[in-house]
Amino acid sequence: MQTHTTRLTGTSQLAACGRIVLITLAICSLAYPLLILAIGQAVTPFTANGSLLRGNDGRIVGSAALAQGFARPEYFWPRPSAVDYNASAAGGSNLSPANPALRARAEDLLGRLGREAGSAVPADLVTASGSGLDPHITLAAARWQTRRVATARGLPAEDVAALIEKHARRSEAFFAPEPLVNVLLLNIALDRGTP
Repeated sequence: MQTHTTRLTGTSQLAACGRIVLITLAICSLAYPLLILAIGQAVTPFTANGSLLRGNDGRIVGSAALAQGFARPEYFWPRPSAVDYNASAAGGSNLSPANPALRARAEDLLGRLGREAGSAVPADLVTASGSGLDPHITLAAARWQTRRVATARGLPAEDVAALIEKHARRSEAFFAPEPLVNVLLLNIALDRGTP
């Protein structure tokens, strides 16, 4: 019994490899991303398009999924960011809890925040999130800022507190101990004069 083996020449091997590369590129770089895009647009178009939010004038002011830095007293402030709220450089400080630089940064923030109110500062107002872009603060952190925001805007503290409660959402994550507040959504509601 004799078997025939076909030997591929160098040119035919190169052509076969080229076809495999082109098919792989077409599937991975074109077909799969288009499929995922179509599913995203059909199922969750708001998040698939970046969770973009518009201000009073209709212009895009940010994304509900990314934190922005607010420093003016009439706005609620987000968590500190180790990347200065730069979405292209997301990441934490990578400092260990025992690092003196982390302690110095927290003490600096406490010094600035401590002048705002006499009560204890919630931890999330002095500690950065792992990504540096977490758009949420705890309900306690939002409540802690009520007096400052109300005074700066000339509003009754009760109205600002009611707005905070309206925007508080319990996280789907099982480990979240309390409701969270999206800072950008809350600040947009303040600018719109939502009661």
